[in-house]
Amino acid sequence: MKPKVDKELCIGCGVCEGICPEVFKVEDVDGKMIAIVLEAKYDDFTDKINESVGACAVQAISVE
Repeated sequence: MKPKVDKELCIGCGVCEGICPEVFKVEDVDGKMIAIVLEAKYDDFTDKINESVGACAVQAISVE
């Protein structure tokens, strides 16, 4: 279950990073603060990833 962040929707609020810093990090990408997905054993963080999906204010996170 690899998460994906829609860069067009993401507003870089940091909620996902706060919930699951092992998988998400907010950083400057081309002058815009957005969340990126880090390399991780995603299956180890399933609950936190799902919580991040639900907590995203703009629904920018999905899972493959």
